[in-house]
Amino acid sequence: MRTLISEVDILARVRELAFQIAADDSTPPVVLGILNGAVPFMMELLRQFPEDYAQSADWDFVDASSYAGEVSTGIVKIDRGPVMDCSGRPVLVVDGIVDTGRTIDAVLRHLHTLSPSTVRVATLLDKPSRRVVSVPVDYCGFEIDDHFVVGFGMDVDQRYRSLRFIGVVDDDTEV
Repeated sequence: MRTLISEVDILARVRELAFQIAADDSTPPVVLGILNGAVPFMMELLRQFPEDYAQSADWDFVDASSYAGEVSTGIVKIDRGPVMDCSGRPVLVVDGIVDTGRTIDAVLRHLHTLSPSTVRVATLLDKPSRRVVSVPVDYCGFEIDDHFVVGFGMDVDQRYRSLRFIGVVDDDTEV
């Protein structure tokens, strides 16, 4: 495995994104993380928001996925929607990576049934070369090439999520 993005670079970029998000909308949103991959990015984003903004932001999770190991199944399952009331409120959907776009698309379609005032999307990693569904990405930490990545929430069958950097899995011997 090789390092693609260091912990230092991740933390610096998340801080920039947090201030950009707060500057773009003075009303703190419901921050909605997509389990499990978004958790480290979302928690760091919440920590980096300006303090008054962070204290007013609510947060929740949605459980949606389309991966089995390293392969997208193409079918998105939403096993848990947000518990928090999103009606009439701004929502910031947070994901660890936008790849094919299917997961974000399914989450956005589900969210629109809950009548939020606005919906924005933040992702730590974006792989536009893999996109099969056009989805909005309002805030992107890093645009990456088509590598299978792990760390900072991304995994292979639940392994490597806790790495503090983004690594590239170069061959099958590493998984």
